[in-house]
Amino acid sequence: MQARVSGGSRRLRLAIGAFLAGALSITALIGGHEPAVSTPVSPVAELVGGEPNIVEVMLDDMRADDLQWMPFTRTLMRTQGLEFRNSFSNFPLCCPARASFFSGQYTHNHRVLFHDGRYGYGAFDDRYTIATSLKEAGYQTGLVGKYLNLFGTQDTLVGSREAGHPVPSHSYVPHGWDDFRAGLSYNEVTRKANITNFFNTGYNINGTPTVYAGDYNTDTMSDFAVEMLRNFHENEQPFFVSLNYTAPHFADPEPGDPHHVRRLNGSYYNFKTTQRPEWVRGRFDQRITHGQGMPRDGSQPELDVSDKPVYFREYPNFSAEEMRAETEVTRQRAEALFVVDEQLRRLVLELQAQGEWDNTVFMVTSDNGYLLGEHRVRQAKIRAHEPSLRVPFLVTGPGIRQGERRYDPITTVDVTRTILALAGARSPHPADGFSRVPTMLDGDRGWLTPVVTEGYHTGSGAFDTGLSSIGVRTPRYSFINYAEGIDELYDLKVDPFQNANKIRNPAYDAIEKRLRALSWRLHTCAGAECRIALPSQFATTPGTTRTLTEGYWSAIQRRYGYGAR
Repeated sequence: MQARVSGGSRRLRLAIGAFLAGALSITALIGGHEPAVSTPVSPVAELVGGEPNIVEVMLDDMRADDLQWMPFTRTLMRTQGLEFRNSFSNFPLCCPARASFFSGQYTHNHRVLFHDGRYGYGAFDDRYTIATSLKEAGYQTGLVGKYLNLFGTQDTLVGSREAGHPVPSHSYVPHGWDDFRAGLSYNEVTRKANITNFFNTGYNINGTPTVYAGDYNTDTMSDFAVEMLRNFHENEQPFFVSLNYTAPHFADPEPGDPHHVRRLNGSYYNFKTTQRPEWVRGRFDQRITHGQGMPRDGSQPELDVSDKPVYFREYPNFSAEEMRAETEVTRQRAEALFVVDEQLRRLVLELQAQGEWDNTVFMVTSDNGYLLGEHRVRQAKIRAHEPSLRVPFLVTGPGIRQGERRYDPITTVDVTRTILALAGARSPHPADGFSRVPTMLDGDRGWLTPVVTEGYHTGSGAFDTGLSSIGVRTPRYSFINYAEGIDELYDLKVDPFQNANKIRNPAYDAIEKRLRALSWRLHTCAGAECRIALPSQFATTPGTTRTLTEGYWSAIQRRYGYGAR
């Protein structure tokens, strides 16, 4: 392998662009020409003298519209990168989403259906992941922060099989990682230290359990990442760093938090708040005047939920005390994200000081979004509704510093495929996702591919895959199919808030039938079977996709006051 070179952004763009020249058909875009286990798609080493470094930052429970609380990141990407305005989590829940990122597979293929019980890290087969693929391609690989839920608590599936006896994960380093500094869930070694305790966090540092008590874990994780970047800089090989902050995920309540709040029906709701250092508290008190998913005029978020599944119908309207609690939850989440933003500035400056920035692809995303009042849901994820489903995706790097927006869809499994394409690496499994390198380099193709959605514990029934809900998102429509038989269909062009379920509207019967068939076709797909084109009835051109997307975000801004970016 040739030595890595810094700089050369124009050469990288021309090289990859030349390789992809002529590949504008839907077949080429969705990877239909590739074998089940994909071969390298971007021979950057031969063309430009070295592969790019890749730094991927994943936050925890960050909504797409949370980007407004991160001014440095927002400005960086608007001036020197790309913002994907249609970015989605295929399964909007921490553990399944992260398993999808590391494997490049939908949940029905990697089988991590939830984040606790019999699932979690103990259900994840991590013999072959994005790390092993990139290491095989000559990359130095490092992970910092959150890995999968219950890492540290459960025995490792792979290590236990290989050893022939249970192997605890708190001292296990998964395959493919050269430098591994993963946050731990509660275990007998670190005791009360936990990845979701921001001031008392346990880590598996290359096999050694270690507790950092008193340090804010966003800062500690950034310290780890800086040290990792410096160590990797000393070697000739390119590097991949996966940095996984816990923010703005909820944590144990702090004094004064709105924890036990009375509802209108006399019951109580335990609002969950994050943790943040003293210096940032109160920063957004004047700007944030209502919960992020609450109407800006102080009205109720949804007056009639009778067309929704039972889960939603159980929630009463908000009391005044609950509205104040949603405001406080939003403020604290914003404060935690601002701390991350300051640390991302630090990482960028470090890369620039090392002379690595010109040859580094730097991306920011989240495992899932978060409901914060919409549909009367106080706090939740996992459900395939827009605030839960939408996540940020921003990227900058050699050849992709245009300072533009992109409207083609990108999902969790697409991010994996895209990273591997940029690195010229093989997929660890038959790839379920699409490479979005062509969109990054040369602009939107149009919304030509389906967005698959999945869920577990979203209803009482189960499909043959074990999932309780499946669905598909297109440029205009959102269809959610529940195993218990109560489905949802939304026309986002006329109803961006998903208030009016069209499932029993005769005018939408034909659309429902097509989307149901498409969802059912994809619910057990694998590899190339997943990488299909949208039926022409649902596909949109770049211009139409942009119009629909900006119409959506404008409506969100008008109603909630937080959303347009």
